[in-house]
Amino acid sequence: MRKPAAAVVGLVCLGMLGAGGIAVAGAPMESHRPRAVVISNDGGVLASIPLAGDTFAVSYRNSIYGTVAEERYTVQEDGSYRLVQLAADQLAVLEEYYAVPGPPSAAGEGDRREWVADPDPGHPAEFGRLSLAATDLGLRTVYVSGAPPLELWKLVEDSDPFVVLSLKETP
Repeated sequence: MRKPAAAVVGLVCLGMLGAGGIAVAGAPMESHRPRAVVISNDGGVLASIPLAGDTFAVSYRNSIYGTVAEERYTVQEDGSYRLVQLAADQLAVLEEYYAVPGPPSAAGEGDRREWVADPDPGHPAEFGRLSLAATDLGLRTVYVSGAPPLELWKLVEDSDPFVVLSLKETP
């Protein structure tokens, strides 16, 4: 069910003032143009989270294993974003579901997940826009350093849970 717009506005405001976040390996952007992660659907923009750096993550409950996995991205100069790390609470998600080419390792202290791995370099995943199902079952959540986690399923109607995640330059 759609949540009140005031909640979305409150989350965005908290995102600008909040603390906490993640660290993800990756090359920094060469440009310092400010950007925001924008979540939209056919009805328009649902939320916008200013990026404090050049990384963000999207977590979800894996439908096969039932545990949380996370995809971590680095923003590219052209405004696209590239998958740079996978993380999961269960080792099998990385080894079997993602079939990472190298061995996963234990996540560092303070990481949200238990295990991390590099994605397959032979199949780079780079996006300008990414369509996601933001269902109550999947629990998709966006993490941006300096902002509170944004639970995507709370922004949409159960009957139309799809959202698009993109990056936009901000003034």
